[in-house]
Amino acid sequence: EVQLVESGGGLVQPGGSLRLSCAASGYIGRRYCMAWFRQAPGKEREEVVRMDIYDVARYADFVAGRFTFSRASAENAFYLQMNDLKPEDTAIYYCAALEYLGYCPSTPDVWGQGTQVTVSS
Repeated sequence: EVQLVESGGGLVQPGGSLRLSCAASGYIGRRYCMAWFRQAPGKEREEVVRMDIYDVARYADFVAGRFTFSRASAENAFYLQMNDLKPEDTAIYYCAALEYLGYCPSTPDVWGQGTQVTVSS
């Protein structure tokens, strides 16, 4: 059974950077597409980025070139580098795994517990 654990959240000033990590227990390899979602207070959870098994990433429009999603060489860890953070990026960020079915499905199969990101001066 795959489990996901996020880390790296925290408080950062506008314009600052954070790197979120997602560690997977159980083999991820190329079996799962990976994604990050976020949920701000009072808002619905939204997708930030997803990456298929070929490491092709698709970002939400609001990312606008500020975030980079990457896979560690060991393939069981993933990173979300976030630069030029804005107050509207404040949210709980969740790592998610979507079992590859010849395509990446829309609904994750596995969720992490989330890590809080707060952007404030």
